[in-house]
Amino acid sequence: MQENDLEACLLAGEQALFVEGDLRAGREWFDTVHREAERRGDERRMARAALGLGGLWVHEHRTAADAAMVRERQRRALRLIDPESSLAFRLRIRLAGEDDYRGGGQSAILALVAEARGAGDPVSLAEALSLAHHCVLGPEHGALRLELAQDLIAEASRTARRGDLLMGLMWRTADLFGNGDPHALRSLEELRGQLEKEGHLAIGFIVGAMETMLAIRDGRFAEAEALAAACADRGAAAGDVDTTGWFAAQLGTIRWYQGRISEFVPALAELVNSPTLSEVDNSALAGLAVAAATSGDRRLATSALARLCGRSLADLPRSSSWLASMYSVVEAANLLDDAELSRQAYTLLAPFARLPVITSLGVSCLGSVHHCLGVASLTTGDLDRAVEHFHLAIRGNLILGHWPATVLSRTRLGQTLALRDGTGDEVARRELALATREAEAMDMPAPGSDGNPGRWAARVECQRRGRRWRMEMNGRTALVEDSVGMRHLATLLANPGYEIPAVDLAAGPQPADPATARSESHQPVLDEVARREYKQRLTDLEAEIEELESMNDLERVAGVRAERDWLIAELTSATGIGGRHRRFNGSAERARVAVGKAIRRALTRVGEADRAIGDELRATIHTGRFCSYRP
Repeated sequence: MQENDLEACLLAGEQALFVEGDLRAGREWFDTVHREAERRGDERRMARAALGLGGLWVHEHRTAADAAMVRERQRRALRLIDPESSLAFRLRIRLAGEDDYRGGGQSAILALVAEARGAGDPVSLAEALSLAHHCVLGPEHGALRLELAQDLIAEASRTARRGDLLMGLMWRTADLFGNGDPHALRSLEELRGQLEKEGHLAIGFIVGAMETMLAIRDGRFAEAEALAAACADRGAAAGDVDTTGWFAAQLGTIRWYQGRISEFVPALAELVNSPTLSEVDNSALAGLAVAAATSGDRRLATSALARLCGRSLADLPRSSSWLASMYSVVEAANLLDDAELSRQAYTLLAPFARLPVITSLGVSCLGSVHHCLGVASLTTGDLDRAVEHFHLAIRGNLILGHWPATVLSRTRLGQTLALRDGTGDEVARRELALATREAEAMDMPAPGSDGNPGRWAARVECQRRGRRWRMEMNGRTALVEDSVGMRHLATLLANPGYEIPAVDLAAGPQPADPATARSESHQPVLDEVARREYKQRLTDLEAEIEELESMNDLERVAGVRAERDWLIAELTSATGIGGRHRRFNGSAERARVAVGKAIRRALTRVGEADRAIGDELRATIHTGRFCSYRP
């Protein structure tokens, strides 16, 4: 390769990186030039190539081998060239930015920003401003980020490099979204206008991510999913290593609001170990925790949280994905009833209550931080504080124009009010009814339905209404015929969180005494009231069978006969020789079987009357020798 060819390759790499935003092509050109320049002993071109290998962003080389190779090339180049040169200064800036980013700091790169301001080199300053921006992506640095972005836009007029202007506008747009600024859309429109004049693969990828995020906010999930796929294609074309992680974040957000996050467990379980993820990005692991907890896999969820938190939740690096990680931590802690973790999360999140939960550079949005604080408060049992935060979350989500997040916050508010003030509370009913109407306008499950991420707050109550039971949950109601199983359910629902021996349930609706809860019962299997009700029910069933047979309704006849046969078996098993009552003394196993059958039949009837209430009870009613209701 001739010297002119080597210079042409170097210029091609700089054109690809700084003008076209083609990260892959830039890396290929710079690697070729570096190898050839090293062979020739051309130290200056080696240094230019080593600098270009860093790319536009920090931490573009994710595997340990690639990152070490590029870092060593840059350090070696710095040792070989004039330390007072502009090229050496730019290499020092790059190395400081990479080290600060990995270490979670910003002091070294900010010091070099200050030095670059005094040096009067616009290119060095522009690169320092952009690299420094990567190191202050935590929620506490919102004002500083915006200042750096504005300075980069101004400096672009001096460098005359179009890429610097696009980077400045991109950073400014991402900062405004991250700060919840209503003018973020104006900034995005300006950035789009610049890209329409001339494309830039890397910035176009980020704009595509922001457009996907906006579609999710608007509740246009099908369109958002198509946009996410198109965005991933842009990222792959640009050679951006964040493509896989960003696509997962967008799809995971869509599935969360669709109530389908449990479907995402296998993908997240694979992604958490991917070398394409940033060293300071823990959002995939946090997402796995909440997805596993939602699916009922407590073991996997607990393991993911333990791996995430390490010694302390406070040790999580304040990266651009920190708020999203904390959102998932709070939701998983709620599903796992982890009050201590929720208290820690609340303390860490409280200073950022006014912010939205934005992932990375506008990749996805999970609504107001107030929502996280509300869920954490609910887990710790502070219902008044939870209500306050959910009110503020609704307001914040409306300001963002985030309709799915508004529905979820409104649902949680209604459920929390119902927990605090009872399911008959008018405000709770109103909020849940409004959330239902808003959910129906989108591809979101209605509050209280199966798969909805708000299911954890549901409570089922029931009251006797003559020969029926009125079941109520979050404004939904259902009437279910009386039966032994329904009476067992009523006892469990009236004592949430308590384990009641099956023998006590079978003995009749007597309150369980915690001091004797695990002792054997000497009550009759069926008391006199239960026996009379069983016999009356048998009489009713015989009449119903006769009527259905006259109508030739064979399907319903079979169902009624099955219940009749079961009641006869129950009466037979409960009656000893000479008609004496059998007792449960030493017969806990028989009680377990009888109560379990009765409750399962009752759950079937509840599900037929209202599927959502039935699904909720199947998920929260536990049978065995000890039975419980754990909402």
